[in-house]
Amino acid sequence: MKGVILAGGLGSRLYPLTKVTNKHLLPIYNKPMIYYPIQTLVDAGITDILIVTGGTSAGDFLRLLGNGKDFGLQHLNYTYQEGEGGIAAALGLAEFFVHHEPVCVILGDNIIERNIWGTVKAYEKQRTGAKILLKEVKDPQRFGVPVFEGNRIIRVEEKPTAPKSAYAVTGIYCFDHENP
Repeated sequence: MKGVILAGGLGSRLYPLTKVTNKHLLPIYNKPMIYYPIQTLVDAGITDILIVTGGTSAGDFLRLLGNGKDFGLQHLNYTYQEGEGGIAAALGLAEFFVHHEPVCVILGDNIIERNIWGTVKAYEKQRTGAKILLKEVKDPQRFGVPVFEGNRIIRVEEKPTAPKSAYAVTGIYCFDHENP
């Protein structure tokens, strides 16, 4: 399975901090935010990783992360997203990298407390469909909220005023790039 980290976006809610750098390069506790999703993928056994970034600080990722050796990686891949195309456009840029293989996508500003190894292994056994990690929250209207039909997610509503569930989509997805 391949890993894709989406680390574009302008981080406008964090302005003026993001006036000088990408939000994923800002420190969280004692390390840059981007370290957390990389380590999440590595801990899940995913070592073929692509970082999708953009903006004026894209080169800073290469200077900070290099080839990924600090994470035990032999190589770290990068691609550049021009403009604000959102998640769909970022995934389109990852298509060459994924090349018809299963992929685990994580948002670059995610800090996951638990290991996702079990989810990755469960998806690999499943072989079709997708796995979307969810978290029950008190204020789902602030997040992307799954809409269920039985035990299946049929769509995700972004920041709904009347959420149809008490869950938030965490920003971690495992799927077959051919059949998301």
